[in-house]
Amino acid sequence: MLGRGMRDLRISLTDRCNFRCRYCMPVEVFGPGYRFLPREDLLSFEEILRLTRLLVPLGVEKVRLTGGEPLLRNGIEDLIAMLAAIEGVKDIALTTNGVLLAHHAEALALAGLSRVTVSLDALDPAIFARMNGVGAKVERVLAGINAAQTYGLKVKVNSVIQRGVNETEILPLARWAKEHHIDLRYIEYMDVGETNGWKLDEVVSAAELLEILSTEFELQGRDPAYRGEVALHWSHADGACEVGVIASVTKPFCRDCQRLRLSADGKLFTCLFAANGHDVRGLLRGGAGDETLRAAITGLWSVRQDRYSEERGIIARPKAEMSYLGG
Repeated sequence: MLGRGMRDLRISLTDRCNFRCRYCMPVEVFGPGYRFLPREDLLSFEEILRLTRLLVPLGVEKVRLTGGEPLLRNGIEDLIAMLAAIEGVKDIALTTNGVLLAHHAEALALAGLSRVTVSLDALDPAIFARMNGVGAKVERVLAGINAAQTYGLKVKVNSVIQRGVNETEILPLARWAKEHHIDLRYIEYMDVGETNGWKLDEVVSAAELLEILSTEFELQGRDPAYRGEVALHWSHADGACEVGVIASVTKPFCRDCQRLRLSADGKLFTCLFAANGHDVRGLLRGGAGDETLRAAITGLWSVRQDRYSEERGIIARPKAEMSYLGG
């Protein structure tokens, strides 16, 4: 065992998304005929709340809502308010593509959301439209970010960089983020799921990203803020904001992973790259008591040995789609 603590809970609210990004949900696979999870298979808010309450005494203090696109889940503000009322939950965050964020930002903030992470892979309208697969306009995402800031939400931006697709956006994104005092994290293009056609030569490494950024910006590295912080971080010399890189491919960080993931249909995953989860919906709906649920969760966590990123290229195994499991 690797002695990893349980600190972060990532909850997928839906496997549906209004984007078809090629690195996550290519339209050839997730087209009009694709069968998403039926509504009755999704965990109810009450079931999510019960599990979260059980996990807090085991170490969980940060909760992130994800998907799919979590803002497609009706009543998300009600769930946030319920989670915010749990003693011991110190931070509630949301990951979104941002298109619906302007509409929801005020209600999310009032409900108790702490932070929002927005996926923004390009500022160039043509590149952005091509990458999201549905022609969505970057202006809507930028409006969502502005609304989130207006209502007091801390905003972070994630950008997946894929060679031959959007590496020309590395510096424009960094300029924009610095101008707006927004922390920016680049993500190495990863082999999530089985449908995105991942190739190693399309990865822009953390070292290459930093080399490109250093041509224009003076950056100072900082130590991790806590064990399990997944990004490598640099601060702008003037203190305006930070730049980070999630280097899952070239600098794996499995051994310090403190994340537990809950899929929308009630399966627990200890790794983003796992093939199968461990069903807790059956326990919830079968009348299991809290002690039975807690024993199942602690038993799962205590024996985890997953470290896919460290074994990439050595051991081949199938992986769940990120749109299903949550990013």
